[in-house]
Amino acid sequence: MATAQVRPQSIDEYIAAFSPEVRAILERIRLAIAKAAPGAQESISYRIPTFTLSGALVYFAAFKKHIGFYPPVRGDAGLEKAVAPYAGAKGNLRFPLDRPIPYGLIERIVRLRVKQNLGQAAAKSNKRR
Repeated sequence: MATAQVRPQSIDEYIAAFSPEVRAILERIRLAIAKAAPGAQESISYRIPTFTLSGALVYFAAFKKHIGFYPPVRGDAGLEKAVAPYAGAKGNLRFPLDRPIPYGLIERIVRLRVKQNLGQAAAKSNKRR
């Protein structure tokens, strides 16, 4: 994050705290997420940009040398293989700032998370009946 003292109230405020180069990347990630999950809501959680749809969908954050993307990808072997080069120690993804950001891959991840979240919400709804 740009400064440890900043507590952004919106994704716009979060993105504004970075250099123009990083801001452009963060905006493109934001657009990729919105494209893949048009009904998702934006917010700040854990001091980082968050998208929710029937629960937490994805989070992303800028660091000195990479963009962090959370949570880890699970439940799709092909997608897990595709994200493997970006997996960090805990399975969260790290997209290095000195390499092209895989926006298409981000969209695939978000579509999977939408499917998973909506499936879990439907299962909970059916269980209550």
